[in-house]
Amino acid sequence: MDIMIWGAQSIALGLCKALKKLNGCGSILGFVVTKKEYNPDYLNGLPVFELKDLRDKLSVKDWGDVEFLIATPENVQPEIEESLETYGFFQYRRVTSDEYASFMELYYAREDFVPLLRSLPMGRWKTFARCLVALSEVDKPLRSPVSYEDWLEPIQAGAALGTRGIANLRDNTGENISSKNRNYSELTALYWLWKNRLQGEGGGQIYYGLMQYRRRLQVSKDDLFRLEANEVDVVLPYPMIYEPDISVHPKRYLKDVDWQALLTALRELCPAYAEAFPKVLSQPYFYNYNVILARKPVLAAYCQWLFPVLERVEELSVPKGKGRADRYIGYMGEVLETLYFMYHKDDLHIVHTGCKFLV
Repeated sequence: MDIMIWGAQSIALGLCKALKKLNGCGSILGFVVTKKEYNPDYLNGLPVFELKDLRDKLSVKDWGDVEFLIATPENVQPEIEESLETYGFFQYRRVTSDEYASFMELYYAREDFVPLLRSLPMGRWKTFARCLVALSEVDKPLRSPVSYEDWLEPIQAGAALGTRGIANLRDNTGENISSKNRNYSELTALYWLWKNRLQGEGGGQIYYGLMQYRRRLQVSKDDLFRLEANEVDVVLPYPMIYEPDISVHPKRYLKDVDWQALLTALRELCPAYAEAFPKVLSQPYFYNYNVILARKPVLAAYCQWLFPVLERVEELSVPKGKGRADRYIGYMGEVLETLYFMYHKDDLHIVHTGCKFLV
């Protein structure tokens, strides 16, 4: 059966690349989207079609022999199914975040990104971990009930700006930047973690991290047992793939003046990273979502590097950071996470896993 992929951004591109490695996979005819605006004309060498033009512009003898794979965030997939049926396409399937993670594990098997191998020994002792899950009062409610394992702890991000409490732990206690949440997004929770849990020798946990209310690293309790036994420093999501390189990603969210502020801050505060930055930008792999699980000293070192850069960006921003509420600092955090861990890929033991999208 031939395949059409719905979507023309990083999820669709990653799925396409993974499918091409599968033996016996049908021909991939191209990509389809609702509107071509903000989407490329070609992706991975294949054409991108608007749904309304698909039948006219692509010659297919029998559309019943074509399966549409919906490679988008899961919260918009029901709407896409309705669109396909409106135009007479009924052979479709959602690609869930669990399935996408499996495809990416296949793709990265031959790339330079180590998976969180479940075949590794579990060790003889319990590995202690504490990962915060950032929630916000303005988040759209999830359609399905959500549960938290005992190593996951909800934290209300932007609590200083809220009118009601939605979690027992809030990022406006202790040393915090909770009032900056409209720009920093989930990074106000990471800042709280850094200042209130990662300082000093106490705390008891070996690994700490941050996830989002919709984005969860696919890490089980059994996986936690393996981390210390196998000297893992960092768990990150499989990187998203961009074409021709990751420099296209921040252009969708950041103004040129913001980008220049970021480059200036890097040159001023960490010139070695600034020098490495063009090489990182010219490759296709990008760590999205600001999610991470890492050894306590590794995560503390990352935060010690990250937040001064972001603070300097605020000072250089036009208008100044306090005059904005567009999450631009949160997007910069993704860029800087990619830069930092690409820079340290040879001196840290980094493993990768899927990132589940909750709906």
